[in-house]
Amino acid sequence: MRRRSARGLRPLAITLLTFTLLTGWPPPVWATAPDLPAPVQSLNPDWRLLGTGEARFLGLRLYDASLWVAGAAYRDDAPFALSLTYARGFSRATLVDTSLDEMRRLGGADEARLARWKLLLEQVFPDVAAGETIVGVNLQGGGAAFYHQGRLSGKVADPAFARAFFAIWLDARTRVPALRARLLGQPS
Repeated sequence: MRRRSARGLRPLAITLLTFTLLTGWPPPVWATAPDLPAPVQSLNPDWRLLGTGEARFLGLRLYDASLWVAGAAYRDDAPFALSLTYARGFSRATLVDTSLDEMRRLGGADEARLARWKLLLEQVFPDVAAGETIVGVNLQGGGAAFYHQGRLSGKVADPAFARAFFAIWLDARTRVPALRARLLGQPS
């Protein structure tokens, strides 16, 4: 009887597998992402999700990330939105210091400029709790806007800042190359 049961399940399994591959349903867990908040959606009617992934450190999940683009592909000189949903709480100071350390490591600015950017980051970054989201938007014409839990927390009207900040995740020299590949829709 077991053989008949197994044989009867094979066509069903093949049908489900074919349906899943052709339709993409159910979506893989990593392919789902929260929608962009309404204020970010209103910045560009053509946002589309390019990729998602998660960041881990020593096995601990830090945050889930999603990259939204306004065109067919990511371009660092075009509008895009990077959404980070935190798996644990972080203080504003930790977010600011970590961002500056990575910008410094990537050669994004000299110490005087980093000191100015620190003051700006302290204004736009809040403390975050587990489950909260910050969306950074690379603005058309340069600069960046930041949204915490769907509300604008501030803007930085400096194109050099925006390039250096988003390079943390999107530059080829990032500390999280597998996440970068996932965000860009590439195999990791």
